[in-house]
Amino acid sequence: MSTSDSCKDTASKSNNDEVCDKVNDMLQNMSTADVSLCANCGKEGDDVNNICNKCKKATYCNAACKKKHRHKHKKDCEEYQRLATEKHNKELRLANELHDKKLFKQPPPTTTEEDCPICFLRMPILNPTGSTYKTCCGKTVCSGCIHAPVYDDQGNLVDINKQNECPFCRVVAPKSDEEGIKRFRKRVEANDPMAMNNLGCYYRDGLHGLPKDYTKALELWHRAADLGHAGAYCCIGYAYKHGEGVEMDEKKASHYYELAAMRGCVQARHNVGVNECHLGNFDRALKHYMIAVRTGYAESLEVIKQLYSSGYATKDDYTHALQFYQEYLSEIKSVQRDEAAVFDSERYRYY
Repeated sequence: MSTSDSCKDTASKSNNDEVCDKVNDMLQNMSTADVSLCANCGKEGDDVNNICNKCKKATYCNAACKKKHRHKHKKDCEEYQRLATEKHNKELRLANELHDKKLFKQPPPTTTEEDCPICFLRMPILNPTGSTYKTCCGKTVCSGCIHAPVYDDQGNLVDINKQNECPFCRVVAPKSDEEGIKRFRKRVEANDPMAMNNLGCYYRDGLHGLPKDYTKALELWHRAADLGHAGAYCCIGYAYKHGEGVEMDEKKASHYYELAAMRGCVQARHNVGVNECHLGNFDRALKHYMIAVRTGYAESLEVIKQLYSSGYATKDDYTHALQFYQEYLSEIKSVQRDEAAVFDSERYRYY
């Protein structure tokens, strides 16, 4: 931004502040008038049943005075309403601007986007095949390290049948769904938001021997969200979107999707973009998709391609999106992860 542009912005803000101060002063003067006296005859009488129905400021001693003074008060009443509406609209506009500033800010990486604790490479966002959450230690490990061969202290390859243990803490994996859920519950008791979110998903889908229980799922997601888990907000938004365990509510779904997006959930960010597309707000949708692509969300890249083909995005937009996605791939790719994907793409595909 040039110096002249900066000065213009400063001057504009100053003028807006002056207007706002002027409006506030006028409203204050009108609201602090002596309302204990009848506006028509001047007699004392603060009757709550005989006040102006529109501005709620002029007070009358009786209904007759109120009716008699109606035409004289009309101009002041309309001015008060105009100023009050102007102030309300300005406050609403400033609130929306502040909200958009937070909403379109590139969020910090979430727990699932941080580096793998073993190979220290950026974690793939593709779930659930790009990484695996371990209930034994509460760590999320990338697909490459999950599949990597294990050697003993002599450098000999350990028998594959003995490798069924966590690559981080070396605790043997649970042998049954019951044991696995028991470990999840221990992590939940330790206030692990990742365990809360995952266990909530199991209750929603009725997985690993658990009954379908939307109420329990929502309870766990809210707890996880309070502890900062972005994906939990997305799950709550999905529940309101589709009426799972709660009454279907598009406004609440959008609210929780936005909360998740601002905290770094890339799936929620994409969903917010989809909602904006449905409303015809393609410029806003494009901003959300670009943020999602920068985080590595391939589906958003495909939508940007479609927007470009339809004329709602420019060639530069699509070029930048491709560059963002290539930067993401360069940070997550490794020989070890590629080998895992080749060995079993269904279990270890990571992009």
